Amino acid sequence: FMEPWLGGHKPNSLSVSLYHTVYSNGVLITDPGRQTMKIYGSSIGLGRRLKWPDDFFTLYNDISYQRYVLNNYSFQQMFQFTDGTANNLSFSTILSRNSQDQLIFPRRGSNLSVSLQLTPPYSALGPKKDYTQLSDQELYKWIEYHKWKFKSEWFTKLAEKMVLYSRGEFGFKGFYNKQIGHAPFEGFNLGGDGLMAYNLYGMETIALRGYTNGSLTPTNGGNMYDKFTMELRYLLSPNPNATFYVLGFLEGGNAWNTMENYNPFNLHRSAGIGVRI
Repeated sequence: FMEPWLGGHKPNSLSVSLYHTVYSNGVLITDPGRQTMKIYGSSIGLGRRLKWPDDFFTLYNDISYQRYVLNNYSFQQMFQFTDGTANNLSFSTILSRNSQDQLIFPRRGSNLSVSLQLTPPYSALGPKKDYTQLSDQELYKWIEYHKWKFKSEWFTKLAEKMVLYSRGEFGFKGFYNKQIGHAPFEGFNLGGDGLMAYNLYGMETIALRGYTNGSLTPTNGGNMYDKFTMELRYLLSPNPNATFYVLGFLEGGNAWNTMENYNPFNLHRSAGIGVRI
């Protein structure tokens, strides 16, 4: 549920969600070989437009909770445990500035955002433990992490129907406790068409054209990524009911498991042409 004009006086938005998702390997419930992951989730968020530094700024905050229930679930060995539960309680804040002149085919302006998502540092709040002696199911019963993202989009008008679109983005997921390390949730899955906002594993999908879905993600998980895009767009039909344009693009990006492996010049590249309708 979303109320975009909370109170009726200012463009403050209220959003509430509740969902239940089940993934399985397609085997009957009575079959002992059945594998399932159930996700129970909810969130509540509040967004508001800011008047400083200018009217293009917005601030959005939300609190979300997901509960993962795994039953003999070992799909592509994405998790360190196959049976048990994991809980993800997090707070997110997004500061953005959007000055695009229109939504479907922007000719000028920009769209910038910086976001932070974090969980409580459970390992620092409770009694001291030797986390190297705990099972993976115990380690990740309550997931802890902090996640930072930055996105920058620019639209430059070259002619009446020709626009240069440029984009750069960066994401990093860190941990609080070295003994626990990176949790197998909320990482980045790089490569592919990006049609799914979230994939099967509670990881964020980052599209990169020219590669199959998730093919650029390290085998031990993507906890850091960057991506750069340039598109030259030419409008063929400005009709709001049937807008389409041709484009040529250059794109590059990569994902890494640790900060130590990060190399901004080591990019998987692609180029192509197409039509967007």
